[in-house]
Amino acid sequence: MARRIFFRRRPISRGVGVCLGLALCGPVFAPTAFAVDAPATEGDAPAPLKMHLDEYRELLATHNRAWEEYEKIAAPYWQSVTEKRSRRRTKMANGLTLTEADYVMEQPPAFNGPPKPENPLAPKTKSPIPDVQEFLAAAKAEFDFEPERPQSEVAFKRAYAQFAAARGIEAKVAVKIYAFEAGGDGQHDIQAGREHDPKGKVISTALGYNQLLTTNTIGLLAEAGSEFVGTLKERAANAEGARRQALESKIANLRKMVAFARTVPNDWNAHGRLASTPKGIGVHALNLDIDIGPMLQTRKLTNSINFAKAKGYEATLTAAELEMMNLTGDGNGFDMLTMPPILREIVPTSNFFQRGGYERNPVAARNNTVSKLLAATDEKMEREMRKQGAQDLAAAFDAVTLR
Repeated sequence: MARRIFFRRRPISRGVGVCLGLALCGPVFAPTAFAVDAPATEGDAPAPLKMHLDEYRELLATHNRAWEEYEKIAAPYWQSVTEKRSRRRTKMANGLTLTEADYVMEQPPAFNGPPKPENPLAPKTKSPIPDVQEFLAAAKAEFDFEPERPQSEVAFKRAYAQFAAARGIEAKVAVKIYAFEAGGDGQHDIQAGREHDPKGKVISTALGYNQLLTTNTIGLLAEAGSEFVGTLKERAANAEGARRQALESKIANLRKMVAFARTVPNDWNAHGRLASTPKGIGVHALNLDIDIGPMLQTRKLTNSINFAKAKGYEATLTAAELEMMNLTGDGNGFDMLTMPPILREIVPTSNFFQRGGYERNPVAARNNTVSKLLAATDEKMEREMRKQGAQDLAAAFDAVTLR
């Protein structure tokens, strides 16, 4: 059965001279809305919709031709990035010194063709990326677990500061990474894409002060879940009444989630597959719990610090250097921070990203050498640290150190 839909014709500027401003130059065609019956099949489309489809096909064909030409250059480039990264890892594992020849020294090609047009017949679909409400719903459905949310955001910041400080995370480093990852004022349930708009479109499952992915959460539970359980047991032993009962219930749920995380090999790809299941999505809700969330968020940072130490790097990591490990993975981040200054100035940042991640990261593309990316990261940290959320986190660390 046909349904009623509305199309809005966009202004067409083809063949029009340069406009000096909207006050002086209006669109060639004023936007007009008109209703048509959406056909069950394209062949039933009325004339106005067929014209719209013809325009779509023309734009799509133009885009595809441009993209095919671009791929002839882009695909070999990114294949070279992957191959050189693999060879660098082998050399680093064998203690060999890296040189300029171990990196792709050209910047990645840019696609300058027209954007892919939207299909007017394609149904509007929800983003395939789960959001906070879906994490919570899955946790309840799969594990009968509801995270204990903080009474205030300051309470969560205090819990995080106390746990992170006890694990050796410096206050300034923690605050600067929070400022960078959470936009300087993000709450404990901040998700990537919603740093400045709580109702914005989520762009990944990255969650919390340090933006853990679902895959990160699975991996951390598999690795350190027993330690997390032990910490909760200590807290329960020192608690009474309702608090003790709540902790004991939380321990039982956490044990189930840890067991689930350990049902696959300790491997990033295996963890990623597990993270995409309903149970994996539910496990991610642990980041919202006032007891367990700070453990997970802290562990992500201490793992990177310990990775560098295990490789023989004894210098204290700056916040920007630690963020590179958080952003690109420990191996890539370590590659950057051990790079001689002369190479930092000339090596493209594309060497440390997967193609998709780089193309979705305008900061890395815009600041296209290692030194530029580190400088831009630190600059953003300093700027976002002035916001209230970052100030509250700094105060929480101060309160911990004064005890």
